[in-house]
Amino acid sequence: MKFNGKKGKSKKGKEARLRAEALLRAQQEEEERLERERLYRELLERLEAKYQGEIESELAQHNSLKQKFLSAQQWKMDYREQARWEHYLSCDGTPDPTVPQEINTFMSLWRDDQDQDVQLVMEKEEVVLHLIEKLEFLLLEAAPEEITDKQRDQYQEVIVQLQDLLHQKYNEATLNLLKIASMYEDSETGNMHTVLQDKNVTFCIWANLKKKPRFKDHSFQEAGHAFELPVSLALSSVAVRLLHTQYDHVSPLWVQCQGLPRQEASATVESTEQPDTGQGPGEEEEKGREEPSVLAAEETGSKGRKESSASLKETSNNTGDIKEMQEETEKNSENLDAPSQEEEALLQEEPGGREEAPQVVDLEQLVPVGGVFHISALQLPPQAQDVGDWTMVELLDVGLEVYPYSPGKAEDGTQEAVQITLRVPDNVIYFKVPVIARWDPAGQWWRTDGISKVTYEAEEKSITFSMGGFSTVALLQDAHLNLPYQAWELHPTGVDEGLFTLTAVFATIQIRIKVSEHLTAGSAKGNHWSLLMFDGEKVQHLKLTETSEAFSEEVEEKSEFHSTLYHMVKDSASNTAMDKVERAGCLFIDSVYQLLLATRVLAYS
Repeated sequence: MKFNGKKGKSKKGKEARLRAEALLRAQQEEEERLERERLYRELLERLEAKYQGEIESELAQHNSLKQKFLSAQQWKMDYREQARWEHYLSCDGTPDPTVPQEINTFMSLWRDDQDQDVQLVMEKEEVVLHLIEKLEFLLLEAAPEEITDKQRDQYQEVIVQLQDLLHQKYNEATLNLLKIASMYEDSETGNMHTVLQDKNVTFCIWANLKKKPRFKDHSFQEAGHAFELPVSLALSSVAVRLLHTQYDHVSPLWVQCQGLPRQEASATVESTEQPDTGQGPGEEEEKGREEPSVLAAEETGSKGRKESSASLKETSNNTGDIKEMQEETEKNSENLDAPSQEEEALLQEEPGGREEAPQVVDLEQLVPVGGVFHISALQLPPQAQDVGDWTMVELLDVGLEVYPYSPGKAEDGTQEAVQITLRVPDNVIYFKVPVIARWDPAGQWWRTDGISKVTYEAEEKSITFSMGGFSTVALLQDAHLNLPYQAWELHPTGVDEGLFTLTAVFATIQIRIKVSEHLTAGSAKGNHWSLLMFDGEKVQHLKLTETSEAFSEEVEEKSEFHSTLYHMVKDSASNTAMDKVERAGCLFIDSVYQLLLATRVLAYS
């Protein structure tokens, strides 16, 4: 056997050359990489040195811009002071809610006026809501040094007291209406029904005067709400009230007015979310609760929404009288929609009789949207009777009473249930099927158990469900369903005017504000977008784009480090643009700041 030595040597030589070339390329690539890293380190060192040399100057400029925030704060304080003075000069009869003497006198006089009808309460409600809005605005806007902690507690107590008193007046007006229900008897059914509504409230009431089982359901055509009662209730002296308030005076204050500090709950409860099917499990039995008999204040009461419900302290001599009246009101005020012990026990059970754990709503995850629906079964008071030339009526020394309803068994052996249909407010958009929750006045929380057979009709804007009793309910949405933000944009449309566009998961929102933060009027196009990173100390312009495959902190060439986003934008801004920013009014700058702070676009994008 013969071997070709030259051919073998040639092959080995070729392989050696390839290895040598590969090694040379690797060495060259490594040298190039090390050179790039050296140059990049030198770039960073130059940028850092320049940054350290300019940081004091930048911070000084930034502090001068902060003066505009102080100017805006001073303007707000002066404005509030001027508003107080103008209110004092107007003598329009409305109190200053920050003055204990005035607000206590207002509440005391209204509390004593017990002959008002629903329409008058609606008119007074506008004043009450305005007073609450004033206090909420002050709690959110006032600087820490402007009001004391004692005043903050005082304002929150006043808010709760006004809310409770407003609901108490609706209860009193409801009783006054039910006393004369027979005067408004429907010619077809023999029962009484009416709907009153304005921009804040829809008041629906039905009185079962004839007690005929074939009239066990009713639809409030003007409002779009409806109900169907079990036969046992259709044969009883009962009235059904559905009071829909566009506002939420039931949830804790920190939920009603975002930004207020949260009051810690007195107990820890496992929170779960109701599935979109709306099948509500049973609830935990509430022990030791007495059945309510007299209705007055809002079922939440000031006890749960604010730890202290004492009357406002003041130096006037009528402090004791006011406190006594408030204590009397609280004594006569029971929970409007609190079910009886029998009713509560049946609410705990599923149709098959199995009891499940309670489902308490986490209000940091789910929030009420569209107001609150107070659904109540009420005791129908004695009606006037014509006897000869006389009209006689039995007078009872009680207020508005809950009807003592104990659900029984239906013909098919299942538990009786009340079916409710609610018209979804026209000014509300639900991006997902709303979660229905009922208010638990004992635990002071929303619960999703005890609610079943939920049907949501998005096109008809209605939702139908069943309950074992009567409760205050709300429609909840996930507070984070539109997060993370897909995009946001801030650009000017004129002098001290701008457009803020926020693109979320389900919607795009545009808010017209005052702003001059962008370089040119109009939206940024093409490669005008940049990615900036702030690590808590400095801002840097990143080289990568939103379409890059991987994240990198490599900085863009011909860029610099800066201590603030303002100075980073200033690098590429024209003199005209920066002149607009520097000449911008303090209120405009504060408005942009408050909007960005509220939306938190940098955190949620």
